[in-house]
Amino acid sequence: MNIETLGPFVPLILLFVIFYFLLIRPQQQQQKKRQAMLKSLKKGDRVVTIGGIHGVIKEIDETIISLRVADNLNLKFSRAAIDRVLEEEAE
Repeated sequence: MNIETLGPFVPLILLFVIFYFLLIRPQQQQQKKRQAMLKSLKKGDRVVTIGGIHGVIKEIDETIISLRVADNLNLKFSRAAIDRVLEEEAE
């Protein structure tokens, strides 16, 4: 094989490299951050679910999390339903 036979494939290869660095790689990094966040959840964390429900983690299991969303109201969610952990507000 010589350079002339690869000539038509150079734009396709270049397009794939650009696609990888602009779309695939950032998505993989974001997914790793999310997995790390889900693993680091602990009792007492203030969180927001994917549906927008705010609560405090009261119980945590391998796959199920119990959130206190109001006085005497606990809801159970899948661990994957947690969108983000809220930072504690400075007093």
